[in-house]
Amino acid sequence: MSLVKSVQVAAHRAARLEQVIGDARQARLVRAAERFRARLGERTVWNVSSTAAGGGVAEMLQVLVGYAEDLGVTVGWMVITGDAEFFALTKRLHNQIHGQAAGGPLTAGQAAHYAQVLAANAAELLPRIRPGDLVLLHDPQTAGLAPALATCGARVAWRSHIGVDWENDATRAAWDFLRPYLDAADGYVFSRAQYVPAWVPRRKAWIIPPSIDPFSPKNQDLDGGTVRAILATIGVLEAGAPGGQTAFVRGDGGTGAVTRPAEITGEGRPGPIDPLVVQVSRWDRLKDMPGVMAGFAGHVAPGGSGYLVLAGPAVTGVADDPEGAAVFGECLLAWRDLPAAARARVLLVTLPLEDLDENAAMVNALQRHAAVITQKSLAEGFGLTVAEGMWKARPVVGSAVGGIADQITPGTGILLPDPRDGAAFGAAVRTLLDSPGQASQMGRAAQDHVRANYVGDLHLIRYEQMLTALISEC
Repeated sequence: MSLVKSVQVAAHRAARLEQVIGDARQARLVRAAERFRARLGERTVWNVSSTAAGGGVAEMLQVLVGYAEDLGVTVGWMVITGDAEFFALTKRLHNQIHGQAAGGPLTAGQAAHYAQVLAANAAELLPRIRPGDLVLLHDPQTAGLAPALATCGARVAWRSHIGVDWENDATRAAWDFLRPYLDAADGYVFSRAQYVPAWVPRRKAWIIPPSIDPFSPKNQDLDGGTVRAILATIGVLEAGAPGGQTAFVRGDGGTGAVTRPAEITGEGRPGPIDPLVVQVSRWDRLKDMPGVMAGFAGHVAPGGSGYLVLAGPAVTGVADDPEGAAVFGECLLAWRDLPAAARARVLLVTLPLEDLDENAAMVNALQRHAAVITQKSLAEGFGLTVAEGMWKARPVVGSAVGGIADQITPGTGILLPDPRDGAAFGAAVRTLLDSPGQASQMGRAAQDHVRANYVGDLHLIRYEQMLTALISEC
């Protein structure tokens, strides 16, 4: 069985971005693509990641690779394979880069296993990659491939989608583990300047924030009837909620429909006009789902209206996140411990992943129906669910950590200086629930901010600049 799998991406028409970004930005994108094609010549740009589904990295690659292909750039995407032990240790590296020391440093045996798994993947990658090709490695799971790829003559950049803007023993341990591999890279990409480790040469560091695709099933416009019909179909709205069409446009341009139910833990269901507070993320301890529940139960539900929906992927559906099931179990225990009155207004929702476009349409409907979107992370590399919520013209209450602080600017939402302060979280949510006019104004400003800063044309142009620099250094 092959360890490395090629991902086929549906074409994304870059021309349609013009209706969102305007003709001047569209023309700039086209000129950048023309320049890059000329510099690229016969080379290929390769992306290498650890999964093709179930997270923000995979979602962005589906879009960016599709746009690049439409713009005439020769680009490919390959996914590596690892066993449970490999993904457990890379999850530990992920947590360490976020400053979390749980599990302690990696042992010599675990380090050997990491190297062994990636050596096996490298043996399959190398015949596909030619000298001079450009390779983007994504996150700690792929970092160990850099030396082998550099030896074969490829130009290698490592893209970290995670990080914190401070340093402790855990972050130092992670970088000490990864640096021997990453020293072979020709360039390094981070979402924020604050994430660049001190050992990375500044001339090799590039800052490229993530982006959303306004036309994806997760972000495309849905009318109110479709939103309510989708939520009734997945089981979030109470029985007897208005039916209707659940159609959406798939990533390949075809028509899809939401037909699968979600798995829901909850004693009550909101009606169609009940306000929802929604957080969508992986089942990850750093997302602090139990803290969101406690803040809602203690400081929103008493004397206030609305329901809380915590939504994430089916816990068996994300290959490179072995903690998902355990964290969901912790959330379930925390839900059971809530006071009865609050528990009746809290739903834990796991969304099926059999059809990724359908899953994305479910997320879209949840965010569009929300009165308030939250992202109360304890640490966050970027948190693209924030920009996705803002794109739907919804106010977001988020922790002032990592990239969330870049996305929520004054007037577009509410930042929490201390993500563990449940009372402040609850007060922020109550303020927006009790002041729909203020919430609506924030939501409109939030959408404008995303359009100006986090749409894919900017992402592609920044990659073009970085990759052109790698070519120039050959």
